[in-house]
Amino acid sequence: MVKETFKAVKVSEHVYWVGAIDWAVRDFHGYSTNRGTTYNAYLILADKITLVDTVKASFRNELLARIASIVKPEKIDYIISNHAEMDHTGCLPDVIEAVKPAKVFASAMGAKALAEHFGMDSQITTVKDGEKLSLGNLNLTLVETRMCHWPDSMVTYLHEDELLFSQDAFGMHLASSERFADEIDETVLDVEAAKYYANILLPLSSFVAKTLDKAVGLGVPFSIIAPDHGPIWRKESGGIIESYARWAGQKRTNKAVVVYDTMWGSTAAMARAIGEGLTAGGASAKLMPIGSSHRSDVATEMLDAGALLVGSPTMNNTLFPTLADVLTYLKGLKPKGLVGGAFGSFGWSGEAVKDIASYLKDMDVEIVGEAVRVKYVPDAAALLVCRRLGEMVAERLGEICDDRQQPEP
Repeated sequence: MVKETFKAVKVSEHVYWVGAIDWAVRDFHGYSTNRGTTYNAYLILADKITLVDTVKASFRNELLARIASIVKPEKIDYIISNHAEMDHTGCLPDVIEAVKPAKVFASAMGAKALAEHFGMDSQITTVKDGEKLSLGNLNLTLVETRMCHWPDSMVTYLHEDELLFSQDAFGMHLASSERFADEIDETVLDVEAAKYYANILLPLSSFVAKTLDKAVGLGVPFSIIAPDHGPIWRKESGGIIESYARWAGQKRTNKAVVVYDTMWGSTAAMARAIGEGLTAGGASAKLMPIGSSHRSDVATEMLDAGALLVGSPTMNNTLFPTLADVLTYLKGLKPKGLVGGAFGSFGWSGEAVKDIASYLKDMDVEIVGEAVRVKYVPDAAALLVCRRLGEMVAERLGEICDDRQQPEP
């Protein structure tokens, strides 16, 4: 039977993980999830048995089976929906039908979103920011975290276990057999946590910073942080909080990311020359040919970079489609405090560099030097101009990153 196959995993004295592992997913709204993901849900065994979040609709049976390995699902008294996005509420209507809980709790904006998603106009009990909820022998505090990363976002704190159900905060897209971060290679954790922040939360950094201040203001310890994606933090949980504070601050380093595509190798040659200039000027250069670099990986590299240089050949009187894609994506993520420049090759009209410069202007990137345009194949003199552009960007980075902070490996 299904319930005998899928088992709950104990997280703390009163909490069990009852979520699902999605080994197959490779795209999340344009973000490359090449390591899959998890949809985490949690069962609190209290006098009032409580389910915190559900899972994507296709994993409904797995969720109910894990619950059934601990208690009969119909014994659940309460359901808390911290976030209305469909990867956490896809099977919520079915679960409510199966469980018939006494109450389903959500923030005011969460109740509105659930009503609009599923027509739940009267089934949801709204809670106020900071409201306390007694489960009999255990106590919860429910805290709104609006725009981290939806207007409805909320976190729930279980006092007796010092456990924060952090919703999409402090998570990552990572499918694994291990449920806890301390069981997973730290390098993988660092990469995937940064990638998650860069591609999902970066444009909301001001809200993240306010939320972190709010969390500290609660004056409660976080022994365990249980997010809705990826592993659970039960040791050194302060480390991920420190990382979020650093990322929200968008402190720039002297790393420069050079993103480009090429048709016949000319723009690629220009990119390599710019990279040489960056390195010679003391910057750390990261060249990313977009033909072999996913847009979400570019966003991840930009999380701590201080400079963005973009190169494209001209095709059909505009920039190459792959660069339009990545620039549109980066623009939406709203990185702050960057310097940079545009470059590219052309055969007839050469509009690509102008189009790149327009994107960079919209992103408030401080343009260093003159854009470099080369007709057909760059000669030695043109490549020296490219190298000089790299040196100028490195020099400017040295001025704005006066502590010469190096990017993390």
